[in-house]
Amino acid sequence: MVRQKIQRILFSRTLRHIAVLAALAGVYAAVCVWLELLIAPRFSGRTPNFHTTLSLVLGLLLVFRTNAAYARWWEARILWGGLVNASRNLAVKIVTIPATAPREEIEAAGQLVLVFPYALRDRLRSVESDDVPDEFKDFAHKPSAIVKRLYERFTAWRREGHIDGMDLRVLDAEATKLLEICGACERILGTRMTRSYRRFARQCIVLFLLILPWEMAVTLEWWAAPMVVVIAYFMIGLEVVAEHVEEPFGHDEDDLDLDGLCATIHRTAGEVLSDKQ
Repeated sequence: MVRQKIQRILFSRTLRHIAVLAALAGVYAAVCVWLELLIAPRFSGRTPNFHTTLSLVLGLLLVFRTNAAYARWWEARILWGGLVNASRNLAVKIVTIPATAPREEIEAAGQLVLVFPYALRDRLRSVESDDVPDEFKDFAHKPSAIVKRLYERFTAWRREGHIDGMDLRVLDAEATKLLEICGACERILGTRMTRSYRRFARQCIVLFLLILPWEMAVTLEWWAAPMVVVIAYFMIGLEVVAEHVEEPFGHDEDDLDLDGLCATIHRTAGEVLSDKQ
C-alpha cells in the first residue's frame, strides 16, 4: 500500500512538483529548528497568536479557492456530458426525421455532428488537428462554421419538402445546444480566478510556512522539520491542484479527458448514424 502511494507520487507530475516544494519547506524548517535550539532558544515562542490567526485566515482562503476551482471543473464536465447527450439526440433525429432525404445528405449531416466535438476541443486547447476536415481549416471559429453548415442542410431539407416546419424546430432544438455548450466552455476558458486573489492566497501560504517552523520548534524540536513537510505538502498541494483544476480543458492529468469524450461521441453517435438503412 505504501509502495503504491509512493509510486503515485513519483509518476504524477503534479504530485512530484508539490513534493519538491514541501521538501524545500522541510529544509527551511530544519534550519529554523537549528537556529532555535542552538543559537536563539525560545525565539519562536513570541509569535503564537499571530500564527493561529493566520491559520484561520489561510484556511478560509484555501477553502474558497479550492471550491471555486472545482466548481469550474465540474461545470465543464457537465457541459461536455451535455454535449455527449445533445450529439446522440441530434444524430437520432437526423437519421429518423428526414426519411425521404437522400442517403448521402443524411450521412453528410451526421458527419458534421461527429466533427463538432473535435472542433470544440481544438478551440478550447488552441490547437489544430487532423480530426477536423480541411474544409473548415480557414474558419476562425470552426464550431460555428460546422453548426452553420448543419443549418444550411436543414434549410435545404425544408425547402425540398423532406421535413416540415415542426421537424425543423425539433432539429433546431438539438442543434442550438451545440453552440450554447461551446459558448459556456469559452466563458470558463476566458474567465479565470482574479490574479490578485491568486497572488494573495499564495502570499498567505508562503507567510504561513515561514512562521510555522519557529513555533513548532518550541515543542517538537527536530520533529518540527518532518511535520512541516507534511503540512506544507497539503497546503501547497491545495493551491497547486486548485490552479490545475481551474483550467479543465488542457492536457494535465487533472484536466478533463476531452479526447476520450470526443471518442465516446464519435463511437455512440456514429453507431446511430451507421444504423440507417
